[in-house]
Amino acid sequence: MLDKLFAKEDSAKHTLTDEETNTLKAVFEKAISNPLMKVEIESQHGDGLPVTITMEEWMRRMKDMSKMGGGMGFYGSMPDSYKVAINANHKLVEKILKAGEEQQTAMARQAFDLALLAQGMLKGADLTAFVERSVEVI
Repeated sequence: MLDKLFAKEDSAKHTLTDEETNTLKAVFEKAISNPLMKVEIESQHGDGLPVTITMEEWMRRMKDMSKMGGGMGFYGSMPDSYKVAINANHKLVEKILKAGEEQQTAMARQAFDLALLAQGMLKGADLTAFVERSVEVI
């Protein structure tokens, strides 16, 4: 994430075509099926995580201020919206693009759930389903 703070000349570029990028975005949108999760394809280093989830900084700050009673109460009632960044340079992306439709959705869902788990956002029935899927895989 630190590489996002400073623009670098040697920043990673992805080699996906526009069609592959659109396909990948559609696969993840279908797997996630949540309009509050905005999917974006990004060029990150290949050794990074395949999927990361972040809340927009301004939204997080407004929600924090509304909790403290800073006159921003309407922000507290707004639904949480998140950015789901797909690392186009990760080796999982290549596997997803080569897989069949059903496998694509399953792999995308598993990667998304791992990102949720990393943020402490995977709970309840979704966590149980993730554990069951993980056991099936191994």
